[in-house]
Amino acid sequence: MLAILCLNSCNTVVKSDPIVSISNEDPRISEKEKYPDSVYDFLAIPKGGKLSAASERALERGYAQGPEWYGEFKTQELKGDFVYEEGVTRRDPSDIILVDSTYYVYYSKAIGKTYGFGTGDPEKKVFPWDKTEVWYASSGDGWTWKEEGLAVGRGDSGSYDDRSVFTPQVMKYQEKYVLVYQTVKAPYNNRVKNQVGMAISDNPEGPFIKLKKPILSPADDGEWLGDEDNRFNVKKQGSFDSHKVHDPTLVYFKDKFYLYYKGERMGEHKTFGGREIKWGVAIADQLEGPYIKSAYNPITNSGHELCVWPYKGGIGALIITDGPERNTIQWSPDGINFEIKSHIKWGPPAAGLDQSVDNNKNPLSVLKWGLTHQYKSRDWQYIKRFDLKHIKSD
Repeated sequence: MLAILCLNSCNTVVKSDPIVSISNEDPRISEKEKYPDSVYDFLAIPKGGKLSAASERALERGYAQGPEWYGEFKTQELKGDFVYEEGVTRRDPSDIILVDSTYYVYYSKAIGKTYGFGTGDPEKKVFPWDKTEVWYASSGDGWTWKEEGLAVGRGDSGSYDDRSVFTPQVMKYQEKYVLVYQTVKAPYNNRVKNQVGMAISDNPEGPFIKLKKPILSPADDGEWLGDEDNRFNVKKQGSFDSHKVHDPTLVYFKDKFYLYYKGERMGEHKTFGGREIKWGVAIADQLEGPYIKSAYNPITNSGHELCVWPYKGGIGALIITDGPERNTIQWSPDGINFEIKSHIKWGPPAAGLDQSVDNNKNPLSVLKWGLTHQYKSRDWQYIKRFDLKHIKSD
């Protein structure tokens, strides 16, 4: 698949009425003085003339940005144990870490078909990521992968992670290897509220020791309506993360631990950009927490699987699939306030990045290659490689 990244930026302005004309008395005329002549020249907008709504957006949202965040993605088949295998789901690859001369990746693995909700059998899988555990694989070249074994399994019956452990992310910190991941406690129904767990090891191959308690949970400020197992029936929706906290991604940033995550709301509704999906961040002074949700949450208007990376003293983000700002690449100088740097046609889902790359070489150097997953059918997914081709301006 190919995807082209386009130019764009910043804030959305809602207009209540179409603009027919702009008189000399219109206060927006003076706003033009904010922008240098080079911006008008880049955008082919005559300075001093009348502005269409499109031209106003181009000025306000910074469409005169250069091509630094511009390129295209493609996916390719892998070799070894990551070739497609019917009957097995491998998905949600973590970032890739390089230890000595070996690459390691962690991912969700499950066996068996998906049946959905309402079967009457609580043991049947309801999603492809149901009844998963975290496995890991190694590679010498990033193309041929060997499945090494289990990294983090499900907990004992009655524990907060007894049903599913999935969507891992890895971080190396002071000779420690840290995994964060989603968890589900049985039974798995429409209204289940997942949590985020953490496990730590001295070796990329384990053993990984779980923390006894989850490090992040959904907000407890929504209220279901009735007893039917229906996630859309609510008396009160609550916060953006009142139902689920998904796709945890841990970054050591500004001498603190930033735990980025996707929030899903009770009674999720549709927006003009599709699903109501946003990201948040919880911050800790110590690796094991406590993780305190930022007062600025939510920090994005869109997004699905998390993909973030340090860049130039800030945080870059690949935001795909859901919401009015879906399929954009964004950047924040402080890890919280993100601005759009480019629009993309397609981005690799659940993108796992090579953490050994020099992130600061250019904005997209960390996206040069990585791992993603692809659906073969509703039941089976497998892991593929993605690569980025940069397109330079003339």
